[in-house]
Amino acid sequence: MTKLRKDAEENHSDILDAADIIFASQGITAPLDLVCRKAGVGRATLYRHFPDRHHLIVALLERGIEETAAKADELGERDDAFFVLLRFHAERIHARSSLIDYWRVLDRTAPEVRRVRERFHQIFSPLIFRAVEAGACRPDIQVDDVTLLVSMLGSALRGRTADEQARLSLRAFELMIEGLRPRAGGGAREAAA
Repeated sequence: MTKLRKDAEENHSDILDAADIIFASQGITAPLDLVCRKAGVGRATLYRHFPDRHHLIVALLERGIEETAAKADELGERDDAFFVLLRFHAERIHARSSLIDYWRVLDRTAPEVRRVRERFHQIFSPLIFRAVEAGACRPDIQVDDVTLLVSMLGSALRGRTADEQARLSLRAFELMIEGLRPRAGGGAREAAA
């Protein structure tokens, strides 16, 4: 029984790894047979783990969120953890361009989408609070702004090559950071007035 469970866990992980590679190179609509072949599993095994493409993609999104959570844990109580985690996204976003495109068109009210968003906010919320408390971040930044920031990083995906996308996402990050810093001589409201 334990061996079967271990094999199932390995298959699950192999399928996600394969889907990540296939979707990154061929897009989100790539044939699932390519994912099966890359993972070394049959279609029945794929569908036992993921009943359809949507569930496979949501699992990839959830895995990405847990990678973000692990990075946040690794950063500990650093005052700059919010900025480091945003850079973490900027460095990786070009490799997940097809997932970003899919995320943009998902029904925001679907339970699995709400679950991913809530987890994302749960990770970033304390980091934002700590950055604001340390005076490193504008006081008007809210956790909902993180979704906007990640979307802004996603705009770098318009580059023609992976290298250009990586360069553009890091440039977008650099520009974004300046907008997140507290303004000299007053808060965001005073600067806008």
